Amino acid sequence: MLIGGFGRFSLNEYPGRICAVIFTKGCNFKCPYCHNPELVKSEPRQTPALELEILDFLKMRRGKLDGVVVTGGEPTIQADLIPFLEKIKKTGYPVKLNTNGSLPSVLKNIISLGLVDYVAMDIKAPFYKYCSVTNSLVDLKKILQSVSLVINSGLDYEFRTTIVKSLLTPEDILEISKTIKGAKLYILQKFVPSKLLDPKFLKEETYNDKELIKIAKQLEEFVEKCMVRQN
Repeated sequence: MLIGGFGRFSLNEYPGRICAVIFTKGCNFKCPYCHNPELVKSEPRQTPALELEILDFLKMRRGKLDGVVVTGGEPTIQADLIPFLEKIKKTGYPVKLNTNGSLPSVLKNIISLGLVDYVAMDIKAPFYKYCSVTNSLVDLKKILQSVSLVINSGLDYEFRTTIVKSLLTPEDILEISKTIKGAKLYILQKFVPSKLLDPKFLKEETYNDKELIKIAKQLEEFVEKCMVRQN
């Protein structure tokens, strides 16, 4: 596994659980507002020592932690993600996977093998803006396949969108909710300018809380629950 970081303790990343967070390196999207820019580029070397160190830590913290989050970057581009998840599951932890949904074949295998308990899928934009927002060539059919997989998985899940005001209008956000129609939970994440892939976006803005709450209420025509979260 190409591991770019490891958080030993978090109360925020896995709803209702105290968790450790594993950050994989490399992403196939280049979203300018990405707040983990150091994880976007992968490196052509494995980190087996770090992987073993993390697994040993998880074994030692059983009873004090009650979940593990695998995020990125984009975890599903990792060739050895499935065997790594198998090792984590053997330690006895529920696993949450964060993904951009670009590789539904990998996601399908992970779900069918019972290797995750919670899936958080990012929906970057309405389909007519997907490539421009992500600065990437995106197979939109695969995104739609992943949406269907997640909704029908029987797992706990959420869809989420980071809201940059200059990139997404309220109408765009409404269109996203139609793409995930019937979803149990959709989260609007407030854009917070900090370290970003494109430093020019440090000057960008999000909607204020009142505006996002108003948008969220409108979206509940299409999803069961929509809430606002600080990114």
